[in-house]
Amino acid sequence: MFSEGDMAVYPAHGVGVIKAVETKTVGGIDQSFYVLEILDNSMRIMIPTGSSENVGLRAIVGKEEVDDIMEILSDRSVELGAQTWNRRYRDYMEKIKTGSVHEVAVVLRDLFLLSVDKDLSYGERKMLDTAKNLLVKELSLAQNAKEDDVSKTIEAIFS
Repeated sequence: MFSEGDMAVYPAHGVGVIKAVETKTVGGIDQSFYVLEILDNSMRIMIPTGSSENVGLRAIVGKEEVDDIMEILSDRSVELGAQTWNRRYRDYMEKIKTGSVHEVAVVLRDLFLLSVDKDLSYGERKMLDTAKNLLVKELSLAQNAKEDDVSKTIEAIFS
């Protein structure tokens, strides 16, 4: 699926580059692994090639999907439930862990809309920043644009 030098998205960690495809012996069995280096923090993650789809490793979205994501961010017709902050936090964390850029966009939009009405908890503010960073990094690569420009576009949607 991926080869050395490809960009990929790992759920909750963001965009990385496949540094190598290595074979290691684990439990007496030879297994092939992707060595993914996350762009934000240079963390290296080894992902078994056979289960890469199960853990959510995926290619960066295409330019055609960027419009869908911007529509999600622009949608103001959503109903925000009256959940407690910790229940909301768990739900949003599950969405981020899916690795779906669409789900991350939903989290960013919902937390922003919530922040208009009330103060977010520390965890929610941190999650808002995480969702924004994940989106900005991926969308900038998808559009071959500067991260600052993508960040400003997203901020303009919310202002």
